[in-house]
Amino acid sequence: MKIGILTSGGDAPGMNAAIRAVVKSASYNNIEVLGIKYGYKGLIDEELIKLDNSIVDNISEKGGTILKTARCSEFMGEKGRRKAVDTLNKFGIGSVVVVGGDGSFKGAEKLSKLGIKVIGLPGTIDNDLAYTDYCIGFDTTLNTVLECIGKIKDTDASHEKTTIVEVMGRYCGDLALYSALAGGGDIISTSERKLDFDTICDKLSKNISKGKSDNLIIITERIYDIRELQEYIERKLNISIRNTVLGFIQRGGNPSAFDRILASKMGIKAVELLIENCTGRVVGIRNNKIIDVGFNDVNNINTNKDREYELLNMLL
Repeated sequence: MKIGILTSGGDAPGMNAAIRAVVKSASYNNIEVLGIKYGYKGLIDEELIKLDNSIVDNISEKGGTILKTARCSEFMGEKGRRKAVDTLNKFGIGSVVVVGGDGSFKGAEKLSKLGIKVIGLPGTIDNDLAYTDYCIGFDTTLNTVLECIGKIKDTDASHEKTTIVEVMGRYCGDLALYSALAGGGDIISTSERKLDFDTICDKLSKNISKGKSDNLIIITERIYDIRELQEYIERKLNISIRNTVLGFIQRGGNPSAFDRILASKMGIKAVELLIENCTGRVVGIRNNKIIDVGFNDVNNINTNKDREYELLNMLL
Protein backbone atom coordinates (compact mmCIF):
# COMPACT_ATOMS: atom_id res chain seq x y z
CA MET A 1 0.00 0.00 0.00
CA LYS A 2 1.22 3.49 -0.88
CA ILE A 3 -0.48 6.76 0.10
CA GLY A 4 -0.32 10.11 -1.68
CA ILE A 5 -1.13 13.37 0.10
CA LEU A 6 -1.85 16.80 -1.34
CA THR A 7 -2.95 20.19 -0.07
CA SER A 8 -5.33 22.12 -2.28
CA GLY A 9 -7.12 25.46 -2.41
CA GLY A 10 -6.18 28.23 0.02
CA ASP A 11 -3.47 27.45 2.56
CA ALA A 12 -4.49 27.10 6.18
CA PRO A 13 -2.39 26.99 9.37
CA GLY A 14 -2.24 23.36 10.49
CA MET A 15 -1.92 21.79 7.05
CA ASN A 16 1.69 20.88 7.84
CA ALA A 17 0.61 19.21 11.07
CA ALA A 18 -1.85 17.12 9.04
CA ILE A 19 0.91 16.14 6.61
CA ARG A 20 3.16 15.14 9.50
CA ALA A 21 0.43 13.04 11.12
CA VAL A 22 -0.32 11.17 7.90
CA VAL A 23 3.37 10.43 7.30
CA LYS A 24 4.06 9.40 10.90
CA SER A 25 0.93 7.25 11.15
CA ALA A 26 1.64 5.61 7.80
CA SER A 27 5.26 4.95 8.77
CA TYR A 28 4.09 3.33 12.00
CA ASN A 29 2.05 0.96 9.84
CA ASN A 30 4.92 0.40 7.36
CA ILE A 31 3.19 2.37 4.60
CA GLU A 32 5.08 4.64 2.20
CA VAL A 33 3.84 8.19 1.61
CA LEU A 34 4.45 10.40 -1.41
CA GLY A 35 3.76 14.11 -1.23
CA ILE A 36 2.02 15.61 -4.25
CA LYS A 37 3.19 19.20 -4.79
CA TYR A 38 0.91 22.02 -5.95
CA GLY A 39 -2.33 20.15 -5.32
CA TYR A 40 -4.13 18.55 -8.26
CA LYS A 41 -1.75 20.34 -10.62
CA GLY A 42 1.09 18.25 -9.22
CA LEU A 43 -0.84 15.10 -9.99
CA ILE A 44 -1.14 16.05 -13.62
CA ASP A 45 2.46 17.30 -13.87
CA GLU A 46 3.91 14.33 -11.91
CA GLU A 47 5.46 16.52 -9.21
CA LEU A 48 5.77 14.01 -6.37
CA ILE A 49 8.31 13.66 -3.56
CA LYS A 50 8.89 10.91 -1.04
CA LEU A 51 7.97 11.91 2.51
CA ASP A 52 9.50 10.25 5.55
CA ASN A 53 9.79 10.99 9.25
CA SER A 54 12.97 13.03 8.88
CA ILE A 55 11.28 15.42 6.45
CA VAL A 56 8.16 16.02 8.53
CA ASP A 57 9.68 15.99 12.04
CA ASN A 58 9.71 19.78 12.51
CA ILE A 59 6.92 21.06 10.29
CA SER A 60 3.92 21.09 12.67
CA GLU A 61 4.78 24.54 14.00
CA LYS A 62 5.06 26.09 10.53
CA GLY A 63 2.25 27.91 8.76
CA GLY A 64 1.32 27.33 5.13
CA THR A 65 2.03 23.98 3.50
CA ILE A 66 5.37 22.41 2.59
CA LEU A 67 3.65 20.74 -0.37
CA LYS A 68 2.55 24.11 -1.77
CA THR A 69 -0.88 24.64 -3.28
CA ALA A 70 -2.23 25.87 -6.60
CA ARG A 71 -5.42 26.10 -8.63
CA CYS A 72 -5.74 23.66 -11.52
CA SER A 73 -8.34 24.30 -14.21
CA GLU A 74 -7.09 21.28 -16.18
CA PHE A 75 -8.19 18.94 -13.40
CA MET A 76 -11.77 20.20 -13.81
CA GLY A 77 -11.99 18.39 -17.13
CA GLU A 78 -12.27 14.64 -17.55
CA LYS A 79 -9.05 14.50 -19.58
CA GLY A 80 -7.11 16.18 -16.76
CA ARG A 81 -8.54 13.84 -14.15
CA ARG A 82 -7.58 10.84 -16.28
CA LYS A 83 -4.03 12.17 -16.43
CA ALA A 84 -4.06 12.47 -12.63
CA VAL A 85 -5.16 8.85 -12.29
CA ASP A 86 -2.45 7.79 -14.74
CA THR A 87 0.13 9.53 -12.54
CA LEU A 88 -1.14 7.73 -9.44
CA ASN A 89 -1.01 4.40 -11.24
CA LYS A 90 2.49 5.14 -12.54
CA PHE A 91 3.79 5.75 -9.01
CA GLY A 92 1.84 2.84 -7.52
CA ILE A 93 -0.42 5.04 -5.40
CA GLY A 94 -3.84 3.59 -4.71
CA SER A 95 -4.87 5.93 -1.88
CA VAL A 96 -4.86 9.72 -1.56
CA VAL A 97 -5.42 12.09 1.36
CA VAL A 98 -6.70 15.50 0.25
CA VAL A 99 -6.39 18.45 2.66
CA GLY A 100 -8.52 21.41 1.63
CA GLY A 101 -11.96 22.93 1.50
CA ASP A 102 -15.18 22.40 -0.41
CA GLY A 103 -13.64 22.78 -3.87
CA SER A 104 -10.84 20.39 -2.99
CA PHE A 105 -13.37 17.85 -1.76
CA LYS A 106 -15.27 18.05 -5.04
CA GLY A 107 -12.05 17.10 -6.81
CA ALA A 108 -11.44 14.33 -4.30
CA GLU A 109 -14.91 12.93 -4.91
CA LYS A 110 -14.23 12.79 -8.65
CA LEU A 111 -10.99 10.90 -8.00
CA SER A 112 -12.87 8.47 -5.81
CA LYS A 113 -15.35 7.78 -8.61
CA LEU A 114 -12.40 6.90 -10.86
CA GLY A 115 -11.37 4.08 -8.53
CA ILE A 116 -8.86 5.82 -6.27
CA LYS A 117 -9.31 5.44 -2.52
CA VAL A 118 -9.67 8.99 -1.20
CA ILE A 119 -10.04 10.53 2.27
CA GLY A 120 -10.54 14.27 2.77
CA LEU A 121 -9.35 16.46 5.66
CA PRO A 122 -11.01 19.87 6.14
CA GLY A 123 -8.31 22.52 5.81
CA THR A 124 -9.85 25.97 5.40
CA ILE A 125 -9.74 29.12 7.53
CA ASP A 126 -13.33 29.97 6.55
CA ASN A 127 -14.79 27.11 8.64
CA ASP A 128 -17.46 26.80 5.96
CA LEU A 129 -17.93 23.01 5.91
CA ALA A 130 -21.15 22.28 7.74
CA TYR A 131 -20.46 18.65 8.61
CA THR A 132 -17.62 19.52 11.02
CA ASP A 133 -17.61 21.90 13.99
CA TYR A 134 -14.10 23.13 13.19
CA CYS A 135 -11.83 23.07 10.15
CA ILE A 136 -8.04 22.99 10.33
CA GLY A 137 -6.79 26.58 10.37
CA PHE A 138 -9.90 28.29 11.71
CA ASP A 139 -8.73 28.62 15.32
CA THR A 140 -5.36 30.11 14.34
CA THR A 141 -6.98 32.59 11.98
CA LEU A 142 -9.58 33.57 14.57
CA ASN A 143 -6.81 34.39 17.04
CA THR A 144 -4.97 36.39 14.37
CA VAL A 145 -8.16 38.36 13.71
CA LEU A 146 -8.56 39.04 17.45
CA GLU A 147 -4.97 40.23 17.71
CA CYS A 148 -5.42 42.63 14.80
CA ILE A 149 -8.75 43.86 16.10
CA GLY A 150 -7.23 44.48 19.54
CA LYS A 151 -4.63 46.79 18.04
CA ILE A 152 -7.23 48.64 16.00
CA LYS A 153 -9.37 49.10 19.11
CA ASP A 154 -6.45 50.67 20.97
CA THR A 155 -6.13 53.33 18.28
CA ASP A 156 -9.91 53.78 18.01
CA ALA A 157 -10.12 54.43 21.74
CA SER A 158 -7.25 56.93 21.63
CA HIS A 159 -8.82 58.92 18.78
CA GLU A 160 -12.47 58.23 19.60
CA LYS A 161 -12.98 56.79 16.13
CA THR A 162 -15.10 54.07 14.56
CA THR A 163 -13.51 51.51 12.24
CA ILE A 164 -15.07 49.02 9.83
CA VAL A 165 -13.02 45.82 9.76
CA GLU A 166 -13.49 43.30 6.95
CA VAL A 167 -12.50 39.73 7.75
CA MET A 168 -12.26 36.67 5.53
CA GLY A 169 -14.83 33.91 5.31
CA ARG A 170 -16.14 34.01 1.75
CA TYR A 171 -19.79 33.01 2.25
CA CYS A 172 -19.41 31.94 5.89
CA GLY A 173 -19.56 34.41 8.77
CA ASP A 174 -17.81 32.32 11.44
CA LEU A 175 -14.66 34.47 11.68
CA ALA A 176 -16.74 37.61 12.17
CA LEU A 177 -19.20 35.88 14.50
CA TYR A 178 -16.67 34.28 16.80
CA SER A 179 -14.37 37.31 16.91
CA ALA A 180 -17.36 39.38 18.03
CA LEU A 181 -18.34 36.74 20.61
CA ALA A 182 -14.80 36.95 21.97
CA GLY A 183 -15.27 40.65 22.57
CA GLY A 184 -13.82 41.98 19.37
CA GLY A 185 -16.64 44.08 17.95
CA ASP A 186 -19.67 46.28 18.62
CA ILE A 187 -21.66 45.79 15.40
CA ILE A 188 -21.44 42.66 13.28
CA SER A 189 -22.77 41.83 9.83
CA THR A 190 -22.23 38.43 8.20
CA SER A 191 -23.45 36.58 5.16
CA GLU A 192 -25.90 34.68 7.39
CA ARG A 193 -27.09 37.76 9.30
CA LYS A 194 -26.54 40.62 6.88
CA LEU A 195 -27.52 44.10 8.08
CA ASP A 196 -28.53 46.81 5.65
CA PHE A 197 -26.70 50.12 5.71
CA ASP A 198 -29.45 51.95 7.61
CA THR A 199 -29.56 49.31 10.35
CA ILE A 200 -25.80 49.63 10.81
CA CYS A 201 -26.17 53.41 11.01
CA ASP A 202 -28.98 53.13 13.56
CA LYS A 203 -26.94 50.80 15.78
CA LEU A 204 -23.89 53.03 15.53
CA SER A 205 -25.93 56.16 16.26
CA LYS A 206 -27.39 54.55 19.41
CA ASN A 207 -23.93 53.58 20.62
CA ILE A 208 -22.65 57.11 20.09
CA SER A 209 -25.69 58.62 21.85
CA LYS A 210 -24.92 56.40 24.86
CA GLY A 211 -21.43 57.88 25.04
CA LYS A 212 -19.49 55.17 23.18
CA SER A 213 -17.36 57.23 20.82
CA ASP A 214 -15.13 54.38 19.58
CA ASN A 215 -16.88 51.52 17.82
CA LEU A 216 -15.80 48.52 15.80
CA ILE A 217 -17.96 47.26 12.93
CA ILE A 218 -16.97 43.76 11.81
CA ILE A 219 -18.16 42.56 8.41
CA THR A 220 -17.57 39.41 6.38
CA GLU A 221 -15.87 39.87 3.02
CA ARG A 222 -17.92 40.00 -0.19
CA ILE A 223 -21.18 41.15 1.39
CA TYR A 224 -20.53 44.88 0.79
CA ASP A 225 -18.17 47.28 -0.87
CA ILE A 226 -16.43 48.43 2.33
CA ARG A 227 -15.64 51.88 0.93
CA GLU A 228 -19.27 52.38 -0.10
CA LEU A 229 -20.43 51.42 3.40
CA GLN A 230 -17.95 53.83 4.96
CA GLU A 231 -19.09 56.73 2.79
CA TYR A 232 -22.77 55.99 3.48
CA ILE A 233 -22.25 56.04 7.24
CA GLU A 234 -20.19 59.23 7.07
CA ARG A 235 -22.86 61.03 5.02
CA LYS A 236 -25.79 59.87 7.14
CA LEU A 237 -24.26 60.39 10.59
CA ASN A 238 -21.91 63.25 9.67
CA ILE A 239 -18.90 61.57 11.25
CA SER A 240 -15.48 60.46 10.04
CA ILE A 241 -14.70 56.74 10.24
CA ARG A 242 -12.00 54.37 8.99
CA ASN A 243 -11.94 51.04 7.22
CA THR A 244 -9.45 48.18 7.39
CA VAL A 245 -9.34 45.03 5.26
CA LEU A 246 -7.28 42.42 7.12
CA GLY A 247 -6.74 40.37 3.95
CA PHE A 248 -4.13 37.65 3.69
CA ILE A 249 -2.48 38.49 7.00
CA GLN A 250 -5.21 36.26 8.44
CA ARG A 251 -3.97 33.12 6.65
CA GLY A 252 -0.34 33.03 7.70
CA GLY A 253 1.46 32.39 10.95
CA ASN A 254 2.27 29.46 13.18
CA PRO A 255 -0.77 27.27 13.88
CA SER A 256 -2.28 27.28 17.34
CA ALA A 257 -2.01 24.27 19.64
CA PHE A 258 -5.68 23.53 18.92
CA ASP A 259 -5.12 23.42 15.15
CA ARG A 260 -1.98 21.30 15.49
CA ILE A 261 -3.73 18.74 17.67
CA LEU A 262 -6.89 18.77 15.54
CA ALA A 263 -4.87 18.26 12.34
CA SER A 264 -2.86 15.48 13.95
CA LYS A 265 -5.93 13.59 15.10
CA MET A 266 -7.55 13.98 11.69
CA GLY A 267 -4.41 12.88 9.85
CA ILE A 268 -4.17 9.71 11.92
CA LYS A 269 -7.87 9.02 11.34
CA ALA A 270 -7.37 9.35 7.58
CA VAL A 271 -4.67 6.65 7.58
CA GLU A 272 -6.81 4.40 9.76
CA LEU A 273 -9.70 4.70 7.31
CA LEU A 274 -7.47 3.85 4.36
CA ILE A 275 -6.08 0.82 6.19
CA GLU A 276 -9.69 -0.27 6.72
CA ASN A 277 -10.15 0.03 2.94
CA CYS A 278 -12.55 2.96 3.25
CA THR A 279 -12.91 5.55 0.51
CA GLY A 280 -15.03 8.56 -0.34
CA ARG A 281 -14.98 9.81 3.26
CA VAL A 282 -14.12 13.10 4.90
CA VAL A 283 -12.88 13.46 8.46
CA GLY A 284 -14.26 16.05 10.87
CA ILE A 285 -14.92 16.83 14.51
CA ARG A 286 -18.33 17.03 16.13
CA ASN A 287 -19.06 17.37 19.83
CA ASN A 288 -15.31 16.99 20.46
CA LYS A 289 -15.20 13.59 18.74
CA ILE A 290 -13.37 12.80 15.50
CA ILE A 291 -15.93 11.60 12.94
CA ASP A 292 -16.08 10.72 9.26
CA VAL A 293 -18.90 11.08 6.75
CA GLY A 294 -19.36 10.41 3.04
CA PHE A 295 -18.72 13.05 0.39
CA ASN A 296 -22.47 13.29 -0.18
CA ASP A 297 -22.94 14.50 3.41
CA VAL A 298 -20.32 17.25 3.35
CA ASN A 299 -22.85 20.04 2.84
CA ASN A 300 -26.03 18.20 3.76
CA ILE A 301 -25.62 18.12 7.54
CA ASN A 302 -27.53 21.04 9.03
CA THR A 303 -25.66 22.98 11.71
CA ASN A 304 -27.25 26.33 12.45
CA LYS A 305 -25.70 28.91 14.72
CA ASP A 306 -28.89 30.48 16.04
CA ARG A 307 -27.68 30.04 19.62
CA GLU A 308 -24.37 31.76 18.89
CA TYR A 309 -26.15 34.74 17.33
CA GLU A 310 -28.56 34.84 20.29
CA LEU A 311 -25.58 35.00 22.66
CA LEU A 312 -24.01 37.69 20.53
CA ASN A 313 -27.12 39.85 20.78
CA MET A 314 -26.86 39.65 24.56
CA LEU A 315 -23.20 40.67 24.53
CA LEU A 316 -23.32 43.59 22.09
